Amino acid sequence: MSKVEEFEELRPLLFSIAYRILGSVGEAEDAVQETWLRFDGSATRPTSTKAFLSATVTRISIDVLRSARVKREMYVGPWLPEPLLTDPYDDPARSAELADSVSMAALLLLERLSPLERSVFVLREVFAFGFDEIAAAVGRSEAACRQLLVRARRHMRAGRPRFEADRRERRELATRFFDALKNGDVDGLQNLLSADAQLVGDGGGKAPQLARAVVGAENVARLLAAAYPLMPRIGVTFEPHEVNGHPGAVFRDRDGRVLHALALDILDGQIQTIRSVINPDKLGHLGPVADAWAVDREVKRIRRQMR
Repeated sequence: MSKVEEFEELRPLLFSIAYRILGSVGEAEDAVQETWLRFDGSATRPTSTKAFLSATVTRISIDVLRSARVKREMYVGPWLPEPLLTDPYDDPARSAELADSVSMAALLLLERLSPLERSVFVLREVFAFGFDEIAAAVGRSEAACRQLLVRARRHMRAGRPRFEADRRERRELATRFFDALKNGDVDGLQNLLSADAQLVGDGGGKAPQLARAVVGAENVARLLAAAYPLMPRIGVTFEPHEVNGHPGAVFRDRDGRVLHALALDILDGQIQTIRSVINPDKLGHLGPVADAWAVDREVKRIRRQMR
């Protein structure tokens, strides 16, 4: 195969590695592009193209993550990963690991790890790379990588999310949730939420957002039921869609532009956490982005008229 063909065959894997390390679609795509430039500019062909490209995209992602952490510490409000609607990499033998590792809950948990721990954990636990390949990728000895993995596993195990295995049941519960949301059914919403359910929004200071997470089934249900039934009156629609491997939806304004993406964490037949990404900087890969401030003003205007 030509260099281009080899690279394109491995592109889905490279993106999936970079996204799990970075939690950003845009940064992951940039890391993959930089990997191609280095591969294309190399005068020699590596013994294993997969090992070379995986190591390269990992090293680039580690460097990006180190600089990105400073920005995340200064981030306005809760930080959430950029929503991913479709993971391009598929491996039937590791489908459970892949689905679990791309969830927003898992990506937020990975944020607790150092860049090296995060990279070692992703390469080993998610993609089953050998320690020799991991050592080459992160520039540490195999023994050091094993220690990094032990620490990463300990951190992940302490707060690891546990999700429903039955995808059909999750979809059915999500359907009931969105029906209740559309109708402004407070009781219906509350019955689907766990007692300590949370609603978390990420606007990054660039869109209307919650001052802090809303906690408790009744509080979350009342807030949702008060806001969403007004949306159709100004042309806002939503389409159910998997977001980061879990039930969710993409909301659009009257012109079809992306307003926000919402993901549900479901456990024991109840919704534990609702995460909404409305920061326009994190939605561009989904299509043209709506003016969330304008939508917010329209909703407030309608609410005043109803009083």
